[in-house]
Amino acid sequence: MVHVLDDLEIPDEEFTFTTSRSSGPGGQNVNKVNTRVTLLFNVDESPYLSTEQRELLHLRLPGRITRGGVLRVVSQRHRTQLANRDAAVARFAGLLQDALTERPDRIPRVVPKRVKERRLEEKRRRGTVKRERGMTPDVDE
Repeated sequence: MVHVLDDLEIPDEEFTFTTSRSSGPGGQNVNKVNTRVTLLFNVDESPYLSTEQRELLHLRLPGRITRGGVLRVVSQRHRTQLANRDAAVARFAGLLQDALTERPDRIPRVVPKRVKERRLEEKRRRGTVKRERGMTPDVDE
């Protein structure tokens, strides 16, 4: 059972794991053992997600969800298949938690007038310094 939010837990049976050869650490093991783990989770057909949650996931994770509605998470950081499996599950939980958490509205800040004036004055001063650097007096030889 993977805990995502207070009101959302997804059982392990919902996941499909596939393994393949990893390009990560492992020395000679990389050429022989399938340590890379890919976690597949069908967002569209999961009974544990509400319609609103499905829509949010499609909206906030468009690059990770296929046209068939399958969320794909890959881990190949560790040397063992079990460690990569655990890392993929943890990453999956983090992704879902991030995507399903409501974000507060941003309150735009008002920049004080004096701060704007000071910035523009500093830009003018720097421009003047740079412009004067290139000027050389005409010297008759």
